[in-house]
Amino acid sequence: MPERLLAPDGSRADIGEFVHGGATLVYEDFGSGTKPIVLLHGIGMGRSVYIDLIRRLSGRIVGLDLPGFGEAPEPRRTLTMERHADLVAAFLRDRGITDAVALGHSMGAQIAAELAARHPDVVSGLVLAGPTVNSAARSIRAQAGYLLVDLIGERPKVLLRGAREYLRGGPNLIRKMRATIVHDAREAYSRVRKPVLVVRGQRDPMAPMTWCREIVDAIPGARYEEIPDHGHGTLISDSWAAAEKIREFLREV
Repeated sequence: MPERLLAPDGSRADIGEFVHGGATLVYEDFGSGTKPIVLLHGIGMGRSVYIDLIRRLSGRIVGLDLPGFGEAPEPRRTLTMERHADLVAAFLRDRGITDAVALGHSMGAQIAAELAARHPDVVSGLVLAGPTVNSAARSIRAQAGYLLVDLIGERPKVLLRGAREYLRGGPNLIRKMRATIVHDAREAYSRVRKPVLVVRGQRDPMAPMTWCREIVDAIPGARYEEIPDHGHGTLISDSWAAAEKIREFLREV
């Protein structure tokens, strides 16, 4: 049985596994209310990296470990961003959720965009934080270089949590990174017709301002917010500023 990682002390959480199409995700569902926030982590990460953020949010929160990350077992085949979205949509329908606010960080933003584009019936809004992959740098070498630049300036808490989750992610990260790079996120963004908030850390080399502006221009009515003095891990540590922007957005969705 997966362990509780996100639910605040003393609160009840529904924790388990969901299997669909030969892939398994781990979920942790707690809190109450409409428009639950569904947390979609980045590559090499898991739901545990959102601990700092969820303490600053309220309502119903659903944290996911996607296949091959966190506590979720490795799938037989690496999932594309589209298959990830189909899996998450099947999970949401299984739980009767039709109004999710999908909050995706990095790779999770790509999955959130595909979720809204392919399965708009389960989504009421999107938060895209540090969205990848920059259309001007779609290569493993470029993305690895940006990641190294970002890590040099990141806070110790981000480095520790990230290192732990990357180790848990196993030896298949190159294949998973390739799946994010071959995905043309621009096509998905052009089909999104839901309220969208794009959040970027001011020092984030993996989600440069030009790329985030390109996303905002592709989605009607999308909003852009920049968090000063933060990098790619703006939702992982010292997340109060990002949480404030997210809370404002949620009141309008």
